[in-house]
Amino acid sequence: MSDKRRIAVLGSTGSIGTQTLDVVRRHADKLEVVALAAGSRVGDILQQAQEFNVACVALGDAACVSSPEFEALKSTTVQNANKLKAQGTSSAEAFCEVGPEAVVSLVQLPEVEVVVNALVGAAGLRASYEALKAGKVLALANKESLVVGGDLIMPLAKELDKARRSAGIAPLDAPAGSLMPIDSEHGAIYQCLLGENEREVRLLWVTASGGPFRGKTKKDLLHITPAQALKHPTWNMGAKITIDSSTLMNKGLEVIEAHHLFDMPYDRIEVVVQPQSAIHSMVEFSDGSVKAHLGTTDMRIPIQFALSYPERWDAPVEPLDFRTLGSLEFAAPDTDTFRCLALARHAGTVGGTLPCVMNAANEIAVATFLQGANSYLGIAACVEAVMNEHEKAGVQQVESLEQLEVLDAWARAEALNHLTRPE
Repeated sequence: MSDKRRIAVLGSTGSIGTQTLDVVRRHADKLEVVALAAGSRVGDILQQAQEFNVACVALGDAACVSSPEFEALKSTTVQNANKLKAQGTSSAEAFCEVGPEAVVSLVQLPEVEVVVNALVGAAGLRASYEALKAGKVLALANKESLVVGGDLIMPLAKELDKARRSAGIAPLDAPAGSLMPIDSEHGAIYQCLLGENEREVRLLWVTASGGPFRGKTKKDLLHITPAQALKHPTWNMGAKITIDSSTLMNKGLEVIEAHHLFDMPYDRIEVVVQPQSAIHSMVEFSDGSVKAHLGTTDMRIPIQFALSYPERWDAPVEPLDFRTLGSLEFAAPDTDTFRCLALARHAGTVGGTLPCVMNAANEIAVATFLQGANSYLGIAACVEAVMNEHEKAGVQQVESLEQLEVLDAWARAEALNHLTRPE
């Protein structure tokens, strides 16, 4: 068997997934892709399976079986499985299935050691839950896993941390690494906290670029088009997260994530706009000292750290040249114009099932905006309306994935009702 870290990449055809595969190319002596999952892009995942000799593949969209390339994908997985057996590097059988359950099955495969969850939206929650439950290290890029299900995910991660320490496969004097954030902001905070006493932390500073509409008023945003909102000034990301970044919802989701990841109360998590995106986040300590994580705006850096921890490998990109960086600016976020940040903080503070409802409503509001069926300012209005309905009905404690799935479906339907309801 190989002594490389064997990883499953969920969402392999998206922005984070393709950059993860680039990290694997650069460190092929340390990493091996053993499973891939995507939504519906059969042709793209076929190319990936061929390049990385992957025998286990899943597609979330069941309609993919009718794709003309699906049979070629099945054939490729069989050929790769036979090749790996002949080489003596794997005994895994070929796996090529479709549907949400097939994606979950990948994370439970015995040959998978690390699961990179780069799935978009609430669909990634069950995969995160099952990965940790199966004892796999979770490299997490799916924000919704913690935003929606943090009350379920974090206890599993803590139990796995204990098990990894007991087995001697994790550092005893540093985080055990069962859950590694693939996110520039949380990856930065994670690294700033290494070697520190968390009881001495005063504030977590989550940085934001401010998005393409920084400084704009509500009046300026009345007629924003999807094309305008998709032009992020510093990061190259998928459509949904780019819209979330422009509304500052992304930053709100990150505040909720930080609360769960670092066990930090909301009154000790602040957001600061840092337009150059050179400072990825900061930690302020009780004595007034501040640690800031700076670096190139390239997601391959936090991806690689999540896969290499507790080691550091050679940089996947050119390092930042501080002589040419220029000035660093800071500003408070405008939560009156960009309501989504305030809504997310409220949802997190209330807790329970409200973040689940908020997230589902936001996914619908963003999707309809991208389709031209909702206005830009209508995103926040839709999210707020659905949150208000849930609070009137009564926010519940989080008890199970099934409970969250029911509420997720309700919130999506309610969001659509809000958008189609005459004013």
